[in-house]
Amino acid sequence: VQLQASGGGLVQAGGSLRLSCAASGRTFRNYYMGWFRQAPGKGREFVAAISGRGSSTWYANSVKGRFTISRDNAKNTVALQMNSLKPEDTAIYYCAADPTGNAIAIMERYDSWGKGTLVTVSS
Repeated sequence: VQLQASGGGLVQAGGSLRLSCAASGRTFRNYYMGWFRQAPGKGREFVAAISGRGSSTWYANSVKGRFTISRDNAKNTVALQMNSLKPEDTAIYYCAADPTGNAIAIMERYDSWGKGTLVTVSS
């Protein structure tokens, strides 16, 4: 599956952004989908994931209650709604696809990655 993320930008602290990831391929619904982020000078970290049918979601503690992951299998898209943004949310955000869902927070489990989209939160 090929992925393309979009929706990043500059926002003030406390604001909101919605990221979207478009996927190609007829088997999109078979994949767990995840969002990861990489802040300047730091490693890539897990943000959120969603099961193939969207019935299960997982979040990093740092974003729980502020971010919401969702998917539309009819449109082959996955979204990340980000509210109450903080400067520490500044990062490049990547969407990724995992065919197994065995370890949804482990970057190495994902076999398809989109190009990232930059989110900058100003204080």
